[in-house]
Amino acid sequence: MAEITVDAPVSAPRHSLVTLTHVLYAMHAFSALMGLMTPAFIVTSFLAGWPSIIAVIVNLIKREDVRGTYLESHFNWQLRTFGYALLWLVVMVLVLVMIGIPLTLVTLFVGVPVAVVFAIVLGIWVLYRIARGWLALFEAKPIRISA
Repeated sequence: MAEITVDAPVSAPRHSLVTLTHVLYAMHAFSALMGLMTPAFIVTSFLAGWPSIIAVIVNLIKREDVRGTYLESHFNWQLRTFGYALLWLVVMVLVLVMIGIPLTLVTLFVGVPVAVVFAIVLGIWVLYRIARGWLALFEAKPIRISA
């Protein structure tokens, strides 16, 4: 995948928008980490947790306010993390359903363990993206977004 970099000069964001972006990362992190403390997986907790859902809504509403600043890349990063996690979870469920109809026993003994491993790997990916984005925000840098 090609890397998209921000080559054009970006304007400095308002301090309140930087604070808001930190709060949004914290909301995503809270939802994801709840998956570590409950029977839920990280990814399902991240996608279904109210803090993450509210953060995505705020990302969408405040997107215009951060346009042209380095925060724009962070907003895009957060939205892509949520969107791709949701997409891959849906794909996993659809594959399990398609396999599960003709091969119920195979699904139980092969598909479910594979799905559990996949959910764990996807959860680790979500935590990585939250941490990587938040660290870049602390350094007041844009984040590289893969195409």
